Amino acid sequence: MTSNYLIGVDIGGTTVKIAIVTNDGEIMDKWEIPTRTEQAGIHIPNDIWNSVEEKIDTHQINKNDIDGIGAGAPGFIVPNTGEVAEAVNIGWKDYPLATYLEDLSGLPVFVENDANLAALGENWKGAGNLAENLIAITLGTGVGGGIIANSDIVNGVNGTAGEIGHLTVEPGGAPCNCGRNGCLETIASATGIVRQAKLLLESDVETRLKEIDGQITTKDVFDIAKKGDEEANKIVERVVDVLGLAIANAATLINPSKIVIGGGVSKAGEQLLTPLKQAFSNYALSRIDDGCKFVTAQLGNDAGVIGGAYLVKMNKY
Repeated sequence: MTSNYLIGVDIGGTTVKIAIVTNDGEIMDKWEIPTRTEQAGIHIPNDIWNSVEEKIDTHQINKNDIDGIGAGAPGFIVPNTGEVAEAVNIGWKDYPLATYLEDLSGLPVFVENDANLAALGENWKGAGNLAENLIAITLGTGVGGGIIANSDIVNGVNGTAGEIGHLTVEPGGAPCNCGRNGCLETIASATGIVRQAKLLLESDVETRLKEIDGQITTKDVFDIAKKGDEEANKIVERVVDVLGLAIANAATLINPSKIVIGGGVSKAGEQLLTPLKQAFSNYALSRIDDGCKFVTAQLGNDAGVIGGAYLVKMNKY
């Protein structure tokens, strides 16, 4: 007989999202705590478990009825060990997160990259519908990627598989925070889109983007493009074209049935998705295109914690 509950944890640079999830994938309770990054994030495991303990006491849940904890961290995870090789935003390096949480909780703990966790969550209870082969892309401050092939997350030899945001799409292009140049992230992320808009603002080109007061945002670029501004439209067209090419190349490797697009940039809706599907079709093998469907992520900020819960299910059963 299976136990009743799973704990999902999604560790971010500012907050840690936590949820108690049933075996059927329903969120019983969810909450956030601050991510204390001081002293190289040493307090985070204690903060997580103390918070979980309070909640299971509140809900009168017996710890024996919890199957385990699935946690996501923003960085490179060593496969099968639960060690965070590096999470720059938190200050972790060669950090044995799973071991620390297991020692505190007495529960099995499984750790994945946060983008992989979001892919698992979307595939279980969101847009994926348990697809066996899927690519999930998060267009936010950066570009995150999670790949599911034959129903398993693809990690690679040292945890860097699926990092679609760091495909080189413009050799010698803009510097990326990974230390290289011309990554997809420098063009298709919110940061990349704003970077391109700022270059326009510094030029002599006429554009309505120059009418914006204060800091320009990705939403501004899409809104002004929608109003017919030629230069804003050029940015959107470039983003769509480069992203479509990158996804087509990634799809050639795993032949997915679904590509899930999420993150803040995806809120542009059909203004982004319709031309993106067309760009993908232009670049992809026709047989890959025929078998592949683009869908919008459905779980929002809950994808990580639901993915964490599913990570426990995958490893326990």
